[in-house]
Amino acid sequence: MVFAHDTEVSLQAAVALVNTAVTPETLTTVAEADAFWTTWEYTGRHERTRAELDDIRALRPVLREVLTSERDRSATLVNELLAEAGALPQLVRHDEWDWHLHAIAPDRPWAQRIMVETAMAMIDVVRSDEMSRLGVCADDDCDGLVLDLSRNRSRRFCSTTCGNRAAVAAYRARQG
Repeated sequence: MVFAHDTEVSLQAAVALVNTAVTPETLTTVAEADAFWTTWEYTGRHERTRAELDDIRALRPVLREVLTSERDRSATLVNELLAEAGALPQLVRHDEWDWHLHAIAPDRPWAQRIMVETAMAMIDVVRSDEMSRLGVCADDDCDGLVLDLSRNRSRRFCSTTCGNRAAVAAYRARQG
């Protein structure tokens, strides 16, 4: 494990959220937002409305910038996001999760909680100088983000689909 469990999950969820904007776009319905909520085991307030979905979708470019900026810029953005939300880090324990950090009340809007959770996770990334674990998919036709938590830092593609597409292209180039 590179980071604490809650940090890794927050980073994975943020990357997954940003990647919902990559063609073909997903997270277009309230039902898809509900599935995202369940997949990433969010807790707290969840309104299940179109307005909430729109707020979550509006986060994607902000999170993309935080996750892909150089270290100093990312640190500045993290500080701005935390200040804007009035974040107050606290240790909490709930459901199946042991002690971990929350920095915003569970009754705050879901989009704001995602923003703060991502910013809190990025604190660990910036402090440990691990920005290279975040990047853009190596497939030239994809803008998806990649979070590489592997020991040998070998992950290059955002999905199996992109990795397979690159492997097939490389094979065809060798045959050609």
